[in-house]
Amino acid sequence: MSPERQLRFWTIGLLVFLALLWLLSEILLPFVAGMAIAYFFDPVCDRLERIGFSRVLATVTVTGLFVVAFLLVLGLLIPAAVGQAVEVARAVPAIMDLLRMRLTELLATVQAEQPEILDRVREFVTSRLGDAVTWLTTLAGNLLTGGLAVVSLLSLLFITPVVTFFLLRDWDAMVAKIDSWLPRQHAPTLRRLARETDDILAGYVRGMATVCLLLGAFYAVALSVIGLNGGLFVGLLAGALSFIPYLGAMGGLLLSVGLAFAQFDSYWLVGGTAAIFMVGQAVEGNFLTPKLVGEKVGLHPVIVIFALLAGGALLGFTGVLIALPVAAVAGVLVRFALEQYLHSPLYGRTQSAEPEAVTEIETDRPTSRQAEDRKEGRPA
Repeated sequence: MSPERQLRFWTIGLLVFLALLWLLSEILLPFVAGMAIAYFFDPVCDRLERIGFSRVLATVTVTGLFVVAFLLVLGLLIPAAVGQAVEVARAVPAIMDLLRMRLTELLATVQAEQPEILDRVREFVTSRLGDAVTWLTTLAGNLLTGGLAVVSLLSLLFITPVVTFFLLRDWDAMVAKIDSWLPRQHAPTLRRLARETDDILAGYVRGMATVCLLLGAFYAVALSVIGLNGGLFVGLLAGALSFIPYLGAMGGLLLSVGLAFAQFDSYWLVGGTAAIFMVGQAVEGNFLTPKLVGEKVGLHPVIVIFALLAGGALLGFTGVLIALPVAAVAGVLVRFALEQYLHSPLYGRTQSAEPEAVTEIETDRPTSRQAEDRKEGRPA
């Protein structure tokens, strides 16, 4: 098969796959979630196999522990978090009134000293606010209608563990089968690209999941100790959103400081609330992320944010789940294409240019014998 026909074949296959993904997006959530969990726990099953477990026993053990842990979290933390979420929702009007009062005072000061600045700010907000609200409303609607609103919560709870079990049991066999389907001519290159993608996903997804758990536990405990109403909910929410760069910390900081302003009379407690998130970010940036995620995962924060927002806007919550794998694959393919371009005639570099330059330099440089002859006055 010629390269043109191969390219046409794989392009058509990719388009068909994307079309099916879009058409079936409303029922894919339990399957995508099960695949993500199976991918996450496959190394654990491999380690259990190395110490003597069969694959089936390792799968049963890992899946059972995951379900038990999930039910414990669902039964112990969720009710308390939901109760605090209701308290936070009730406190939001008071926070908004407080912020409105502080903002009114600030605007009055600015109006008295620099009226032209206020006019520019008002013009900018008027022109951009409508577009921002429309975009956020559309994104939220797509997340709801494309995710849990269509695929019921019962199907998510009951189908996902079943999908996880079978995928986790047959993971190695599936990988071997897919490897046997690769075009033999390009199999080494495709395996290398797959390994690079797996390294990126393993480094980011598994590392960030651990970071989110640790940060959520720290924020929840610290905010509860300081006495902030809704501290458990805010801490868990900030930790859960930490996989989106800076969103979890900034959102949790603004929400907790607003609650602290509405609850505490002492500015020391408000400052302590803000300090919790500053300490969390310092620990995360200097220790957790470098140690658990690594600095060479190949996913820039801007790419992560764009991928998550684009996935949520296109496919709802399912799109959010597959956004990072798609971004990782796209990054690997772009780097591979750039590598091929830099070693191609399109870049302007020829293979013979560098050896000729080396030969020319070596020809101009005198040998040790020639140097001795010149020093003694003999002809070279």
